[in-house]
Amino acid sequence: MTKIDDNIKSEFQKMKIIYLATSSKSGIPNVVPMGAMFLQDDENLWIVDNFMKKTLSNLKENPKASFCVWTPEGDMSWQIKCDAVVENEGVDYEKARDMMHQKRPDLPAKGLVKLKFKEIYQVKPGPGAGDLLAD
Repeated sequence: MTKIDDNIKSEFQKMKIIYLATSSKSGIPNVVPMGAMFLQDDENLWIVDNFMKKTLSNLKENPKASFCVWTPEGDMSWQIKCDAVVENEGVDYEKARDMMHQKRPDLPAKGLVKLKFKEIYQVKPGPGAGDLLAD
């Protein structure tokens, strides 16, 4: 089980947007800002699909994703690699849709991307850059 620690969780909760990276099966990358996100626990992030096109297509072909968490001062940052599951029905989807509609009732909440944390890397420049912190 890969879990984020309290430092990462604290910085993540300050962020309004993350940049989610995905790739098609053939390796074509896609990076987009995501704001419709809900940290479920220390191991899982949910992102509500309101307007996904390439991201959704990529995740269906290649269910892997990555994003970074960083401090505003730039003194620490982490890359989190994830396995992804896409849902557009079921209990978790309905819960995510309801959470999204509480925040923004005008958004469609078409689906749910469930990200399970698999690896965490330090990406702050310097001697520890690229070090695996958790897997």
